[in-house]
Amino acid sequence: EVQLQASGGGLVQAGGSLRLSCAASGFTFDEYAIGWFRQAPGKQREAVACISTSDGSTAYPYSMMGRVTISSDNAKNTVYLQMNNLKPEDTAVYYCAAVYGLGYCLPFEYVYWGQGTQVTVSS
Repeated sequence: EVQLQASGGGLVQAGGSLRLSCAASGFTFDEYAIGWFRQAPGKQREAVACISTSDGSTAYPYSMMGRVTISSDNAKNTVYLQMNNLKPEDTAVYYCAAVYGLGYCLPFEYVYWGQGTQVTVSS
């Protein structure tokens, strides 16, 4: 059974940092792309960052570049999302998701989803 467990969310002040973790199990980790996505109340789910665990290549939407970094530890079957200089508009539920092979970091491509972790940024 594929499982994705997101953790590391919380309450942080504007300008602060958080590192989210996505622990994966139930599939061959280095054959999948892992992505981080977020959804704020009343808004569509959007991409934050994606990584190909086979070769470490990454993809970031333009709006996220420079503030987030995605990485993977294949020995631990875990993907991390480092977020810096957080802003109140970053407040959302953050999800990690997986898809076999490669993708374009678009939510509709991803098949397996974790339960999400809440990130709240106060002003």
